[in-house]
Amino acid sequence: MAEKPHLNLVFIGHIDHGKSTLVGRVLYETGAISEQTLRKLKEEAQKYGKETFEFAYVMDNLKDERERGITIDVAHKEFNTDKYYFTIIDAPGHRDFVKNMITGASQADAAVLVVSVKEGIKAQTREHAFLAKVLGINQMIVAVNKMDTVNYSQDEYNKVTEELKEFMKKIGYDVDKIPFVPVSAYKGDNVIKKSENTSWWNGKTLVEYFNDFTVPPKLTDKPLRLPIQDVYTITGHGTVPVGRVETGVMKPGMQIIINPGNIKTEVKKIEMHHQELKEAIPGDNVGFNIKGVDKKAIKRGCVVGPVDNPPTVAKEFKAQIIVLQHPTAFGAGYTPVFHAHEVQFPGTITEIVEKKGGDMEHKDILKTGDSAVVKIKPLKPIVIEKYQDFPPLGRFAIRDMGMTIAAGVVLDVTS
Repeated sequence: MAEKPHLNLVFIGHIDHGKSTLVGRVLYETGAISEQTLRKLKEEAQKYGKETFEFAYVMDNLKDERERGITIDVAHKEFNTDKYYFTIIDAPGHRDFVKNMITGASQADAAVLVVSVKEGIKAQTREHAFLAKVLGINQMIVAVNKMDTVNYSQDEYNKVTEELKEFMKKIGYDVDKIPFVPVSAYKGDNVIKKSENTSWWNGKTLVEYFNDFTVPPKLTDKPLRLPIQDVYTITGHGTVPVGRVETGVMKPGMQIIINPGNIKTEVKKIEMHHQELKEAIPGDNVGFNIKGVDKKAIKRGCVVGPVDNPPTVAKEFKAQIIVLQHPTAFGAGYTPVFHAHEVQFPGTITEIVEKKGGDMEHKDILKTGDSAVVKIKPLKPIVIEKYQDFPPLGRFAIRDMGMTIAAGVVLDVTS
């Protein structure tokens, strides 16, 4: 049997709105976890007086669970529909989630935004939805959860969906293309089976909507971009940079350019796990030999591209950012540290071009919850690309005072 196409799916939304329970329910209903495992989880949950938490336990084999002596391990978070094979990217803690999403170690192809019909839209509902938008996750389903707690009321469902649609429109989603599904993760309504409790609703089930996702184009069609993680000098092999191919294909004999530095050379040989490769594709962590280049000329964060499409060295770039947390506020002139692909650099926000959301009254300062288009001037030569052209090189995090204060994507680069 041919292997099914693969998609990465992330569950996002406010804490306590039932993300973990929904994930557990999806895994159980699609046969990814057994009745027996679920029964054990149920017993564990009852022991702790948390009857409704057995599904959440599926995902939470985390530190505090282990401390409470729960040893059931359901670490694999994968499931199949008749069309696709899914890996769930778990987004537990807000900060980890943000960091992982930005660094792109786990780039999601699609998202399920979970919102509780009882609690309505909360801070993280907005933040996560916006972050997904900023990071270019355009395929989304909204699960309006906990319908059992409002007696499956159509009015309550409508109230939350209208409010959420209005917000999502504002941040740039085409809400007509996004399914909103009334579900109860705990009871199982409309997850895989149509529920009689919501006879007023005539859409599909959550899992049926998963089949409507499409597999995003592979990044092999784009020109080569390989951010360098490290550089070695190996006797008899000359200089060997190491890094992960993010877009395009690298082959021996290829003429490349390394920026910043405008270093032109040829790829002699490519190796991965001590095996020689005929080509390296996105996701491959490789070492490659180049001749006639001094190791000192290249450092971590330099980027490799083909000679006819060199990586862009930015004098300035325009970006859309969302402020995740900041103790006070900031405006033009602020100089934090930016983290993009393998590079870290100080950059100055030179201009707030326009505010997109948050506190709309004070146009010239940004604080927690605000989103805006800004101009940024790197204080040293670095490569950064437009998100649209090279997604993995067009995402960044802004850090200051030991925390991630904002996330963004690059809209335009002036070189």
